[in-house]
Amino acid sequence: MDYKKYKYDHLGIPTHEKRDNEVYIEKFKMFVSGYEQNEFNIEWMRFEEDSKLPELVRKIPHIAFEVEDVHKAIQGKEVLIEPNAPSEGVLVAFIIENGALVEFIEFKK
Repeated sequence: MDYKKYKYDHLGIPTHEKRDNEVYIEKFKMFVSGYEQNEFNIEWMRFEEDSKLPELVRKIPHIAFEVEDVHKAIQGKEVLIEPNAPSEGVLVAFIIENGALVEFIEFKK
């Protein structure tokens, strides 16, 4: 996929600190906050100890890009988390690119 088609969406940063306005995502046993609440779309992620998400997602920051087609975006990539729907109208997948964690997001219209 042409990198020019990637549109910055957010920066995800794991934390152990409780933050204001956290939203709980039961499916992943995690809390998220900050997304769309600051000009840089920094998302704070706090995980329950028994979260089944991969350690990389729970430990290191990631950058997220909006793409037109998540399945095409991950073709030929080292996929860490296969495409899934964390909430209605959203499809996401995580890849590892040269040791960095990258999330692709597709918004269903």
